[in-house]
Amino acid sequence: MALTESTMLELGTTAPDFALTDTVTGSTVRRDDFKGKDALLVMFICTHCPYVKHVEASLGKLGADYASKPIGIVAISSNDAATFTADSPAGMKAQAQAHGFTFPYLYDEKQDVAHAYSAACTPDFFLFDKYFKLVYRGQYDSSRPGNGAPVTGEDLRAAIDTVLAGKPVSADQRPSIGCNIKWKA
Repeated sequence: MALTESTMLELGTTAPDFALTDTVTGSTVRRDDFKGKDALLVMFICTHCPYVKHVEASLGKLGADYASKPIGIVAISSNDAATFTADSPAGMKAQAQAHGFTFPYLYDEKQDVAHAYSAACTPDFFLFDKYFKLVYRGQYDSSRPGNGAPVTGEDLRAAIDTVLAGKPVSADQRPSIGCNIKWKA
């Protein structure tokens, strides 16, 4: 496990397009499926990372809490499943079902989407406004495995609530920290 910070992609960056398969339903999900929403949250996660495991139940709750709101939410795993077999589509589907993910959980087998988003770690969070412009990138909250802080999602939830209220998100944002994405050789 290599401890890695998110790249803190420049605010205002347009959300790169994607068309990936949802490991739960088998359907193709595209960025533009979320046109007309007030926000789009793209989360890079995986099945085996201890930092993701630390927040995965809370991610399920986040999805449920915002299911009726005008926000699109997707999770993407870009890890090399040939090397990290737990991160296979079957493992992803099991994780989604175990934690009640109400959002699509997409497999980025070619890792093109992770590269396009400059994703660096799991978990890595990118929140876009209704114009697909980046307004938040950073940590879920200040909780980390072993630090004793409760998992609340307060940083990300505050950013989502601010966007949904039509207000600008503060640029004072802390990077996410987690395992590096497992890139193909």
